[in-house]
Amino acid sequence: MSKIRVMDELLANKIAAGEVIEKIASVVKELVENSIDAGSKNITVDLIKAGMESITVIDDGCGMDRDDAEKAFLRHATSKVYKEDDLYFIDTLGFRGEALASIASVSEVKMATFNGLESTFIHLKGGEVLEVSSCPERMGTEVEVSNIFYNTPARLKYLKTENTELYNCVSFIEKLALSKPDIAFALTNDEKVIVKTSGSGDLLKTIHEIFGMETSKNMMEFKAITDDFEISGYACKPHLLKSNRNYMMTFINNRVIRNSDINNAINDAYYTYKPVNKYPIIVLKIEMDPTIVDVNIHPTKQDVKISKIKDLCELITETLKDVLYQNLLIVKPMETSEFSKEAIVEQDIISEEKPQQIFMDLGTKEVEHNKEIKSLVLYPVGLAHGTYIIAENEEGVYILDQHAAYERINYERYMKRLREKDVSKVSMLIPITIEMSPSDYLKIMNKKEILDSLNIDIEEFGINTIIVKSHPTWLKEGYEEESIRKIIDLVLTLEEKFDRVRFEENIAITLACKMSIKANHHISFEEMEYILNELVKCDNPYNCPHGRPTIIKFTIYDLEKMFKRAMD
Repeated sequence: MSKIRVMDELLANKIAAGEVIEKIASVVKELVENSIDAGSKNITVDLIKAGMESITVIDDGCGMDRDDAEKAFLRHATSKVYKEDDLYFIDTLGFRGEALASIASVSEVKMATFNGLESTFIHLKGGEVLEVSSCPERMGTEVEVSNIFYNTPARLKYLKTENTELYNCVSFIEKLALSKPDIAFALTNDEKVIVKTSGSGDLLKTIHEIFGMETSKNMMEFKAITDDFEISGYACKPHLLKSNRNYMMTFINNRVIRNSDINNAINDAYYTYKPVNKYPIIVLKIEMDPTIVDVNIHPTKQDVKISKIKDLCELITETLKDVLYQNLLIVKPMETSEFSKEAIVEQDIISEEKPQQIFMDLGTKEVEHNKEIKSLVLYPVGLAHGTYIIAENEEGVYILDQHAAYERINYERYMKRLREKDVSKVSMLIPITIEMSPSDYLKIMNKKEILDSLNIDIEEFGINTIIVKSHPTWLKEGYEEESIRKIIDLVLTLEEKFDRVRFEENIAITLACKMSIKANHHISFEEMEYILNELVKCDNPYNCPHGRPTIIKFTIYDLEKMFKRAMD
């Protein structure tokens, strides 16, 4: 007797629902994306108990006639894909024809729709049609989903708390509103308005409507075009960072997507402008030919594959680096509040450095960028807590973190030397001997060419041991062995996919931090003047390589206001 049977439609839809409908926000996503595809300009989402009781989506789109309204709840019924070739030219948010059938199979659905000619009301429960009739003629479609997962108790059990489900719904509507600033979105929960956008078509205004003025006024616009991609959007200034990646929002052809390569490209751009555990607010819109992006790899359609991902990531990183470079300014006191304690890279309070700090000579160079700080003439006044240099001029008072400022000076010195093509090296009078574990020894010998390119010459010297015979001349005198060991440690952490630029930045950051004066270290007025003079020569004098501010400005007006000498 045959054991293999074809599933009935309801059972197949319930199984599909397990992939398509993961949470309340999944229902909201599918319904709202249908509204967008229908050409709606106003979309309202009304939730009761975060959608766990009911979800209602109302739009003013094109609506459907009765025949289409009935077919919409059949599995694989869609108006967006008719033949195989259409999969290569998808320009709508929905196309699989699974969402409505899956939702209806695990809930109760009531839909009213009017296309200008014919109105239709459909009532389904558990995928079975209970009623089909006419309804009031309001242009567009209204869908109400209730009793979600009532017939799949295992899935119902794994819904999160109301707050979590509500957060997921709100977060997704925020992203959709940013992807479609020309559509007015509203989301309510228990009749309380949570999200409301105007549909003005102005992306920055939409950012303001969602995140508020403090965020919108600190966003930087960017745009770049190549033969394959057009990217645009807004990125936050480095002081306005968040503790998670949720604010890194990417849209491809107006579709909300997730892609780790793109997130990494964004972080690469901010690499020396932020602490490791902080992430930027960014709204990144990418337009590309639909034939080079595959959105059909997961039922949620948020995970995508891009055939030219490397080129896209390079474009994103370089564009964001440029906009950051062009918009650097001295931090004002209010702006530092975004740096939480966890974001501050720990300073060495008790210095392990050799007692005498040796200042490195960057040499003179012409500075064309950062006119704001280039024009400053600062006079040191004193040192607070052995950490903060107090300086002044006719405009006000400036506070510099001596470690962060000197770290920036050293970082740029190392980066300059690392990028020089012709770098001389010096042989060591007494070679450095380094013992290693067998695995580290094999790894370092396999990556010997990287050390060679840095003019660090190593040779085998017994079992699992190497000797270092020469090094580049730019290593700080007296700290050669310590620097070489740190560079070797960095080489050992390299992944198979070698990124030369990131590797050089890591070297520069590591050495700059270690070789810079520390907090709680008292320096002379001459050393303060040196830091002030050298900082203005830097390409980016405003942040240390870890993203912390180097200098904060208090204008005379700021001081008078704080001491009530000036009143608003």
